[in-house]
Amino acid sequence: MPETLVTIAYLAAGLLFIFSLAGLSAQESARRGNLFGMAGMVMAVLVTAFGPRVDSYTILPAALVVGGAIGALLAARVEMTSMPQLVAALHSFVGLAAVLVGMATAMDHSTALYGIEARIHLTEIFVGVFVGAITFTGSVVAYGKLQGLIGSKPLLLPGRHVLNLIAVLGCAYLGYLFVTHSEYFAPMWPLYACTAIAFLIGIHLVMAIGGADMPVVVSMLNSYSGWAAAAAGFMLENDLLIITGALVGSSGAILSYIMCHAMNRSFVSVILGGFGAEEGAKPGGASAQPAGEVKSVTAEETADLLRDAKSVIIVPGYGMAVAQAQYPLYEATKLLRDKGANVRFAIHPVAGRLPGHMNVLLAEAKVPYDIVLEMEEINADFDKTDVVIVIGANDIVNPGALDDPSSPIYGMPILQVWKAKICVVMKRGMASGYAGVDNPLFYKENTRMLFGDAKKMIDAVLTALK
Repeated sequence: MPETLVTIAYLAAGLLFIFSLAGLSAQESARRGNLFGMAGMVMAVLVTAFGPRVDSYTILPAALVVGGAIGALLAARVEMTSMPQLVAALHSFVGLAAVLVGMATAMDHSTALYGIEARIHLTEIFVGVFVGAITFTGSVVAYGKLQGLIGSKPLLLPGRHVLNLIAVLGCAYLGYLFVTHSEYFAPMWPLYACTAIAFLIGIHLVMAIGGADMPVVVSMLNSYSGWAAAAAGFMLENDLLIITGALVGSSGAILSYIMCHAMNRSFVSVILGGFGAEEGAKPGGASAQPAGEVKSVTAEETADLLRDAKSVIIVPGYGMAVAQAQYPLYEATKLLRDKGANVRFAIHPVAGRLPGHMNVLLAEAKVPYDIVLEMEEINADFDKTDVVIVIGANDIVNPGALDDPSSPIYGMPILQVWKAKICVVMKRGMASGYAGVDNPLFYKENTRMLFGDAKKMIDAVLTALK
């Protein structure tokens, strides 16, 4: 295939990726956006495979078959509740790929460059390996935290910021040694040493971030993986990798900033610091003293409340995802709407453990897009609502974020569900949320606790409604 045709195809694939991102910005066009992305990727792979730079097809077909089989298997088997872990794992693959491409490029002595060209090329290699190494280990740690293999409590080492600064400065010095070597064929030991240090930086950065900030971390790692891919594109002189990596890197950084703004948190503080306690930790301490008595209800009593309600708001959280409760929830929603009730869903920007996690689950259950509203659109309506149903959400409805300066989530905008006439909270027990803090909502006068598996409880409520 001629080089000119490859360039044109790469530009077309890049445009398809841009259309994909545009489509994914809204629920109504998300399916179309996915199709654009798939078409762009198929075009990119085929054009690269049959391009002028590939002169042997011994290994490439096997790699495509094995990689495609693994991807298809994961897509078929991974539940939506495990999607955040899968995303973190895929980010780690991109980071590792950037490291390996950088190492292979540095070892390739088939073409000798001199002067400024050599310096630029070696800088591309070094930056790509550095970013890729941080992305790889950071994503592995994020996977461990999301999967529950590593506790959500942040690892706050004494002088951790100083340690990070020393490590980064050490890598910068190693980069100077690598790039400014007198010959093009630079020694490999500075690159190896930087890779080892960057691995440790990635581990330390994500270990220091608490559970409540994990959605931002996943988004930020997405940005890192994009920049790593862009660096690999420079190393391989591949225009499409550069374009795609820049798109992913910039969009991930913008999304992370938007999420930090939605949580009223500093972007830098989230990346460099951490807060929170063990996931599911029992409430305790002075700030966790109950502000009243917990009042529990049955599924039948909850159905009676819903039957008499003219306005209902449902707040989904990670507990709904775990229980796969979105399907019977949609049936109950449809039944209530058929009876004339105004039923809507309220989505917090960081509900679940991945940006847009709840939106995808509700779309999967065919909940209409027009009744799924973001926090800014619906927060002012709670005081005019008869019944609020909170399903498996905790930190995003915690009043301590507004009125308890000692709370680690203080300042984070939340869904003010307690302003409704009645708030029913569905939970398995009284354990705290992913941030590890107690929730005063459970003890408010107008709160009722419906204990049990979310899917079973909603099934029981649905049966009673029918």
